[in-house]
Amino acid sequence: MKFAAIAAALLPLASGAAFSKKEYESGEVMAMMMAAKEAAWAKQKAAGNYDSKRWNGFSKKRTHRDIISCKDGRAEAVKGDASQTYKCKNIDMYDFKTHEELGSADGEGSGSWGWTYHGREFIAIGQTDGASFAEVTKKGQLVYLGRLPAQADPVIWREIKVNGNYLIVGSEGVGHGVQIFDLRKLLTIDPKRPKTFSTATDLTGLFNSRYLPVGRSHNVVVNEEKNYVVAVGAAPRNSSCAAGLIFINMDDPSKPYSPGCAPQDGYVHDAQCIVYRGPDKKYSGRDICYGYNEDTLTIYDVTNKEGPQAAKVISRTPYKGASYTHQGWIIDPMWQSHLVLDDELDEGEINPNRTAPDSPAKDGFPVTYIFDITNLEKPKNTGYYKSTTRSVDHNQFIYNGLAYQSNYQAGLRVLDVSSIPTDPTGASVKEIAYFDVYPEDDHLPGGGSAVWDAGTWSHYTFKSGYIVVNTIDRGAFVVKMSKFPGRGYGKRWVDRSLE
Repeated sequence: MKFAAIAAALLPLASGAAFSKKEYESGEVMAMMMAAKEAAWAKQKAAGNYDSKRWNGFSKKRTHRDIISCKDGRAEAVKGDASQTYKCKNIDMYDFKTHEELGSADGEGSGSWGWTYHGREFIAIGQTDGASFAEVTKKGQLVYLGRLPAQADPVIWREIKVNGNYLIVGSEGVGHGVQIFDLRKLLTIDPKRPKTFSTATDLTGLFNSRYLPVGRSHNVVVNEEKNYVVAVGAAPRNSSCAAGLIFINMDDPSKPYSPGCAPQDGYVHDAQCIVYRGPDKKYSGRDICYGYNEDTLTIYDVTNKEGPQAAKVISRTPYKGASYTHQGWIIDPMWQSHLVLDDELDEGEINPNRTAPDSPAKDGFPVTYIFDITNLEKPKNTGYYKSTTRSVDHNQFIYNGLAYQSNYQAGLRVLDVSSIPTDPTGASVKEIAYFDVYPEDDHLPGGGSAVWDAGTWSHYTFKSGYIVVNTIDRGAFVVKMSKFPGRGYGKRWVDRSLE
């Protein structure tokens, strides 16, 4: 899929201008961003920088057999090799596999998600040509098991979630649909004989419907408690669902169907859908989706999922500096008083003149925006945290008061956000750990680059504490925070699940 040819025609870069409502609603902003990414990635690929074979054979070259410790701010994975010596803080390295070693002919990593079954931990690693499966052993080693190919032509935009025992895979590939795969098929695979599954015979189900008119979705969302899936960011935007929330019933995974969709606020780039537990008693027990909709935080009540105008918009909240509202996560799902979100264009990646003039990240240091959602009808942007390393923030997920962020070339960053409920300004948020997966730009001012050419697209944090970091250019790392035996926790974290 090529977007570069249309980018210039769609968006003349007028000096000093921010994006207009029309540019968001028409999809011009998204098309420009995808085109810019494709151009950057094509340049890197032509230069050989995505040839993951360069990093093959790490298991034979690694400096230590089990743990490569972070010492004096560095994890030296291969002795004397600066390109495999990683800046770090409170995170140790356990393993690494290239995309080629993970079965991909094309490489180029994207989304990823984990699955745990009776204590065994498995990871699905999104790649241009499908999803790779591996098991993370008790010692943090990554064992390749096989792969599920793409349902359509290769395209890097591939997002993954897990609903119960089922892998859910969406893609921007035309005709791809949403794949549903039973992960229990991995349990008996002999790693000496990795298996490539068939898209014709090994899928449990495949979702394609009139609500997903050309089979494209930008992302997939799950609500495991309610057992449903949501496809978001479908194309084209002028379909009946307007690229909004497309609900997928999972009562019978072999026969997925959509009861309806929520087009009211148009395109949804990403979302988190969970049962509401929090201070706004009006919505207690309701099914809520927090949507990240390009220029706003949009909150939906999706308790009703029936029909082409299902659900309702509770609120639609812009914020100072909004350039491209990308993704976010609730601080505490058991008490939904605050959330954080990231903006993928506020650092000025495309052109500083097309970033919101009041963006607090326009100097290239990414910002995590903080929202008070104690009143779902009137969210407030109360503050933000500003990173000390130049980069672009992409995806973040929160466990136990710690926000794990994939910030492209700056790697995995871990913020203690447990202070936000008592200090929503962000002044008390601290970066407590990081693992920089791209040494090539560490020497630059600010310690990195505000670009998306390489580095980590996504990651997944297991309860064991192991974190699998999926990178665009190299492959997948297994790392773990030094000070915690399992998943970490914030300094002010209150575990409400025990209350």
